Amino acid sequence: MPIKFSKYQIATAIAVLFHAIGFAGIVFFKDSFILQSTPINLLLMFGLLAWTQAEKNTSFWIFVLITAAIGIAVEVIGVNTKLLFGDYIYGSVLGPKIKNVPLIIGINWVIIIYCCGVSVHTLLVKAIDKVSTETATPPMALKAVSVIVDGATLAVFFDWLMEPVAVQLGYWKWADEIPFYNYLCWFIVAMALLAVFHFLKFNKQNKFAVHLLMIQVMFFLLLRTFLNN
Repeated sequence: MPIKFSKYQIATAIAVLFHAIGFAGIVFFKDSFILQSTPINLLLMFGLLAWTQAEKNTSFWIFVLITAAIGIAVEVIGVNTKLLFGDYIYGSVLGPKIKNVPLIIGINWVIIIYCCGVSVHTLLVKAIDKVSTETATPPMALKAVSVIVDGATLAVFFDWLMEPVAVQLGYWKWADEIPFYNYLCWFIVAMALLAVFHFLKFNKQNKFAVHLLMIQVMFFLLLRTFLNN
């Protein structure tokens, strides 16, 4: 009897394979082609997220469009005015740009916000239901606060983990040290986008999104370790 694999298993295997190839190419072979392929990898990861998303209704695509548009907009403001995130510029690694911001950054925002939102929703939903029963607090209120605040905290942690690696790989560079202001703005923007994620009505269960977040965390954690040696 042939073994059948689920969408989540297939998507996770593909994500592990591509991140493993990327890690080996960057660390052991110093392959510039791997770096230049970063936009393709991000598009593939987004494609896998969309493939594994159950019930892709209008609200889901509205979330994607809003997140991508706002993600690019805040980056355009940040890069060209220095009013958001700090004084930084993008390199050429991430592909074609609009107003000095790579277009793929919008997809990157979607991946991060979606994965963080789904992960928090998945991990805490049972605990929230239990707490709401014990404290007589409406579960919807607890879920909103948890997804928006905890999800934004997770997104900021991911940004903190990624920042030094991204600079070393030439994704972007800072005029000076990475300011605390960068993480504060990240938190505020992430909360706004996670509010969109939470209140739009679409299926928030996606095992692959949780797996992808863990894969990317491990990817950047290993790069931080090996690139600094």
